[in-house]
Amino acid sequence: MKPVRIIKGFLTVGFWTLISRFAGLVRDIFLAKYLGDGPVAQAFVIAQSLPNMFRRFFAEGAFNFAFIPMFAKKVEAGENAEAFARDAFWGMAALLTVFSVLAILGMPLLVIMMASGFVGDERFDLAVTLGQIAFPYILFISLTALLSGMLNAAGRFVITSVVTILLSATMIVGMILANRMGWDIGRTLAWSVTLSGVLQLLVTWVAVRHLGYRLPFRWPVLTPELKRLAIIAAPAVLAGGVVQINLIVGRQVASLTEGAVVWLYNADRIYQLPLGVVGIAIGIVLLPDLSRRLRAGDAEGSRASFNRGTEFALLLTIPAAVALVVIAYPIISVLFQRGAYGAEATDNTAIALAAYGMGLPAFVLHKVLQPLYYAREDTRSPFRFAVWSMVVNAVLALGLMPLIGFMAAAIATSVSAWVMVWQLWRGSRAMGDAARFDDRFRYRLPRIIIAALLMGLVLWGLSHLLAGPLNSRGIRAVVLLGMILTAMAVYFGTVMAIGGMSWVELRSALRRQR
Repeated sequence: MKPVRIIKGFLTVGFWTLISRFAGLVRDIFLAKYLGDGPVAQAFVIAQSLPNMFRRFFAEGAFNFAFIPMFAKKVEAGENAEAFARDAFWGMAALLTVFSVLAILGMPLLVIMMASGFVGDERFDLAVTLGQIAFPYILFISLTALLSGMLNAAGRFVITSVVTILLSATMIVGMILANRMGWDIGRTLAWSVTLSGVLQLLVTWVAVRHLGYRLPFRWPVLTPELKRLAIIAAPAVLAGGVVQINLIVGRQVASLTEGAVVWLYNADRIYQLPLGVVGIAIGIVLLPDLSRRLRAGDAEGSRASFNRGTEFALLLTIPAAVALVVIAYPIISVLFQRGAYGAEATDNTAIALAAYGMGLPAFVLHKVLQPLYYAREDTRSPFRFAVWSMVVNAVLALGLMPLIGFMAAAIATSVSAWVMVWQLWRGSRAMGDAARFDDRFRYRLPRIIIAALLMGLVLWGLSHLLAGPLNSRGIRAVVLLGMILTAMAVYFGTVMAIGGMSWVELRSALRRQR
């Protein structure tokens, strides 16, 4: 297993995730155009955030962090991986069916938990109704994530990345049809969310069967291996719960300001673009690879994977963070300021985006550092770290809210993310050389930072020089694109010129690996 295959996997997943995120961006542009930051938009943001919040427990979050290493090691050892996956699949299906029914019945309480500021106005009833329609998505997407974990363990990354496009595609089609047919757009969007989950599950099911796994139905049985899986997953579930408490605190703060739920949501979606492309790609590829290498006793290969993953993540994330801070307003103005989305919404969303941008490298480093623990089946340490980060987030969000309003949520999110990174890094020191940065990484990191800062200066100058065209509706998108392409040329040219990356390595990483 050569390190370049790791980079190839990152690029494969990253490319398709980029396509998915752009589809999501188009979806959010449609949402801003049709709904603006009004009551239906705010209600839908809360409604769809509920299944997405819980999927962090059951889908790509806690459960898969425990499932993937166990499954990958069984595949590597030639053990009965299919039986293990079958038991996990049908056990999860039963658990989530019951959970979904209970959540739908208790939806008013869930909405209060997420957005108590909605109580007493039309947003509350809207959020309850839309939440009840959209919540079954968690069942389908969680089962999809388990099947995707099986595909990722086998090195099949394309399908698992492509299916994520279906959510945005289904919602976009739903909005277009609702607009033309006169349907209730809020309800149509909620049904689109659930339908997309069904489609994603069907596609991944076919892909897993093509790989040779059948997963025939059996009544859920708590086997010894599932007990072990539950024991390993439990701390990660609790850690996921801590992370979601951070989300709840942010939503509660936002719900007290009219429109803030949508402003923070749209800012979140923009910084999720680079986070998804880089961070999710890292997490999908790195965890099963580290697990296989640890099983095989390949400490040197494990260290190489960790270092190249971190290097690749920061190579792309640091300049993205600088850009989000420096040109937050032009980005939001070009993407969202149209239709029902006005100037005030644009200003507030841009401020939030800059705050999130400062935390972007931390969010990505989570994806690099956490697999060091999960590959070793250590889910307890990340839980302890997450608790401390939650405390920091809550204290900052609630303490700063009387002073700066909804912005307290964004600032608290970024600061607590860096606190989590510091704890993960400090805890990894006990893992030995396999979790330490090598000479190549230490040489290249400062050069990446220097190139990103130079790029930021160029963007700052261009944003002032082109302030007029950036405010012109007809050409502002073209001007912004030109600025971004210029900044990319400056960054990559500089980083290669001063030794942060070589053209030979870039070409090698992009070459098709067989």
